[in-house]
Amino acid sequence: MSDLSPDIQGILGVLLLLIMVLAGVRVYIAAAFVGLVGLVNMIGWDAGAGMIGTIPHSKSVSYTLSVLPIFILIGFLAFYAGITQALFDAARKWLGWVPGGLAVATVFATAAFAAVSGASTATAAVFARVAIPDMLKYGYSRTLAAGVVAAGGTLASLIPPSAILVIYAIIVEESVGKLLIAGFLPGIVSAIIYAILIVAICKVKPELGRPITGYSWSERFASLPGATPVFLVVIIIFSAIYNGWATPTEAGALGAFVVFLMALARGMRMASLKEALLETSKMTVMIFSLIWGVLCFVRFLGFTGLPEHFTNWVVSLPYPPIVIMIGILLAYAVLGMFMDAIGMLLLTLPVVYPAVMALGYDSIWFGIIVVKMAEVCLITPPIGLNCFVVAAVRPDISTSTVFRGVAPFFVADVITVALFLVYPEIITWLPDKMANF
Repeated sequence: MSDLSPDIQGILGVLLLLIMVLAGVRVYIAAAFVGLVGLVNMIGWDAGAGMIGTIPHSKSVSYTLSVLPIFILIGFLAFYAGITQALFDAARKWLGWVPGGLAVATVFATAAFAAVSGASTATAAVFARVAIPDMLKYGYSRTLAAGVVAAGGTLASLIPPSAILVIYAIIVEESVGKLLIAGFLPGIVSAIIYAILIVAICKVKPELGRPITGYSWSERFASLPGATPVFLVVIIIFSAIYNGWATPTEAGALGAFVVFLMALARGMRMASLKEALLETSKMTVMIFSLIWGVLCFVRFLGFTGLPEHFTNWVVSLPYPPIVIMIGILLAYAVLGMFMDAIGMLLLTLPVVYPAVMALGYDSIWFGIIVVKMAEVCLITPPIGLNCFVVAAVRPDISTSTVFRGVAPFFVADVITVALFLVYPEIITWLPDKMANF
């Protein structure tokens, strides 16, 4: 047992965790290690190790967590079924006529694919293969082509089915259904702001991306059936959750079944199905491991009382709540430069969330805001996972080129977050009207 006060032990635990993560130790290993050592130090080996040992099983059997692998499966089935190419073709024919039309089409195609994929990096990887070759073929700037794919991929964090929104709901014990519904409008708003930015840039500098014309109305309408599976899944998941007909897990399972049938109809082979299931398993294990490890750390923090003391300190600050909130968001922006989005949220929410609630903010609203900040972190250096994913898929485009390409979209994200701060109804309107279940 240590003679140090619980507060000091909690602060030392947080510092040790940050040092381990920055040193390259995986988040789930670092969090579980600090949680175990901290609890053993505070309450002894038998009680501490016993408490840590129960977490994987007790959390794995949670019904809420069952939605994660289902949402992930929807995305991989859609990818291996070739639905992404059909989405981009439809978006290109309908939106190619505006300045920067192919880039605008990419934004809305990634937004549509986000409705069947809960992973931002997967979305970026898919459209780096599908959209970038087409943009380069028509003379688009490499910087714009790479930037729009990396930024567009972040929309999967907000538009349901979103794995990171489910994780937020689990950590703060909020309604998964309401959070998923709340992500629709902010996701659409984010896509529209991206599109406006692209049109403005290409209007000023047409050489970056010229309009693509020549498609007849018959060609446009003929492209829609290929995108039908995505819209069908969106309608099923949104309607079922919004009206209270099904839980998110049940709605997701029905959506996955629809995508599976569509994949079979498109000639999906057993090898592709096997690959989709394997990729789903890998990502599910990764996310579950993160949750287990961080919950071990959270249990330790609970014993130290640090979250409560941090809340009391934040509430006592002599500043308006909006100023404190902006400070918290800036801290997330800095922290996100060095950590992945899921790990960052898992580690910070146990401490930050109680303070935000004490300031009088809405839990659903804060969830969307903080996930939007996680989106921003996916395109900011030096981590910027989506940028590295695009560069890895396209070796002919350097990482520095991708980071230059996402710079304008970072500005767009700042504008979007400011909009959500000023008009919180954009986030809360839909979940406030949905049925309770």
